[in-house]
Amino acid sequence: MAGGFTAGERLRYAFDTMMSRGTAGLILWLGVLSLLLIVLFSLIVLFTGTAPNEEGFPTLLWMSLMRTMDPGTIGGDQGSPGFLASMLIITFSGIFIFSTLIGILTTGLESRLDSLRKGKSTVVESGHTVVLGWSEQVFTIISELSIANENQKNPCVAIMADMDKVEMEDEIRDKVPNLRNTRVVCRTGSPVEPSDLARMSLHTAKSIIILSPGGDSPDPEVIKTMLAVTNITGEVNRTVHMVALITDPENVDAARIVGGSRAEIVLAGDVIARMAAQTCLQSGLSVVYQELLDYGADEIYFHNQPELAGKEYSEVLQMYDTSCVIGIRKKNGQPALNPPMDTVLQEDDSIIAISEDDDTVVLSSRGHHIMQDAVHHHPEQPGMPESIIMLGWNWRAPVIIRELSNYVAPGSRLKLVADESCCEPDVPTGLANLDLEYLPGRTTDRTLLESLSIQDYDHILILSYSDSLDAQEADSRTLMSLLHIRDIAGRMNKGFSLITEMRDIRNRNLAEITGADDYIVSDQVLSLLLTQISETRELSAVFWDLFDPDGSEIYLKPVSRYVKTGMEVNFHTVVKSASELGETAIGYRITSLRNDSERAYGIVVNPVKGNTVTFSEEDRIIVLAED
Repeated sequence: MAGGFTAGERLRYAFDTMMSRGTAGLILWLGVLSLLLIVLFSLIVLFTGTAPNEEGFPTLLWMSLMRTMDPGTIGGDQGSPGFLASMLIITFSGIFIFSTLIGILTTGLESRLDSLRKGKSTVVESGHTVVLGWSEQVFTIISELSIANENQKNPCVAIMADMDKVEMEDEIRDKVPNLRNTRVVCRTGSPVEPSDLARMSLHTAKSIIILSPGGDSPDPEVIKTMLAVTNITGEVNRTVHMVALITDPENVDAARIVGGSRAEIVLAGDVIARMAAQTCLQSGLSVVYQELLDYGADEIYFHNQPELAGKEYSEVLQMYDTSCVIGIRKKNGQPALNPPMDTVLQEDDSIIAISEDDDTVVLSSRGHHIMQDAVHHHPEQPGMPESIIMLGWNWRAPVIIRELSNYVAPGSRLKLVADESCCEPDVPTGLANLDLEYLPGRTTDRTLLESLSIQDYDHILILSYSDSLDAQEADSRTLMSLLHIRDIAGRMNKGFSLITEMRDIRNRNLAEITGADDYIVSDQVLSLLLTQISETRELSAVFWDLFDPDGSEIYLKPVSRYVKTGMEVNFHTVVKSASELGETAIGYRITSLRNDSERAYGIVVNPVKGNTVTFSEEDRIIVLAED
């Protein structure tokens, strides 16, 4: 008894080891056992001479195999008692072995199907987009990627989240019914677990989008996911492009340390706050941003055109009939939006252009005609103090207020009304250009809203109580405030800009039924931004430049600043006039269509420059300008 173990114990241990090897191991052992039994009894029948008709060994092997697989075959056997006894034994053995085999195969198949349902298999893809995490933003991302990839061959989006694979697939089918030619692959797993991430083929992915998981402190999970991705892809020869969503500015530096040069960080609150501040002061600007961020119409592209070397920026503006040039990316990679008009392009420089697609940024084959008699430079009026009402509160509100202070003229005022049962406002102080008055109260209270004297204000901004309420409840309160404000304004026949922050795009659609205003759907905007940067990482610097109060931003300025009203004029002429003022024209707004959702509320971005339009005094030109 070597080692203190009996032969029975060793045999049982060997059997347990064999059983633990899974379906494949059991099938192998059953096959070996079947083969031994068939050979053994064929030899017994052969050497005992009990075979009928003195059959040879190959025939006996075949007869034994058939009786092992089909017990009914023994019913037709004839021969000596020894032969019949041998066939009976091998038939009973076959019943046992094949019954066991069928059971193992059934169990193994069920286990495999269960594994597939749970999304545990490896994603064998290349050039795919990986989305790590799950939130409402994922549906917009998938929808936009399906549009962006329409001209790609067999595009794929692979999603990993810590939830059931079937549930993910059902939600996607329900909320994104048209995937076009894009395949969506879902896998269940933890984005911070390296062994789970290894199944997503990160090393062959085109880009990786890391979503914020929600909750009170989501950033640590995002940073841990970035660490896990970095560890897996650290030894890959090619750079793997990551885009991560961070909510707290204090965590940005840590995220950048982890991601390094391979990661683009989107600071959620900063983006929404800057957009809200800009949109609050300019009606229609939210529609312009929507046009630039989604893939439904025109987007921003980089394009290298060697023929432009040696030409000034002002010349290049006129050389594309169906695209709007908005800047230059120098060979060092830094974009410059609306650069000085005498900037000379070098051979390695690329233009930054708004166009329908990347293959539509083409030089015009025809010359351009400037209607010089229509050019009219009306002096711009100095900025006047603004009066703003802000209803509601969330953690982005202090940033919005400070951004508003950067844009408005000195002496402007802001009245803040917030429901302290839903929030704890941390009202900022020391604002350079804003006099702030805080009034606690329920922003859905009709009596309170009527007492605000909204007829004395130029702009109203309604924020979502997103910190303490879920998306639907927060949007419900926002809608109630919006309906009251519209009704009060309608009774007073008062016109002002009305900007509303929503969480769910479906609630925005409901709000639009009762009136047309500017809307900022925060989750949708962030989803669009993540998608754009995941497709073209260089766009990150372009969008930060657009949202930054320093440098050039998008403005809607009176038509009379550029051309005469009441006469037909082509957009080449508008671009020329704007360039003479150091501005880049990218579109216009027909104010008479501001309530027409079918025509984008009158907003036209990247018009065909050769087409003519007749402007009225109320219309606006959309430009990139310093102020």
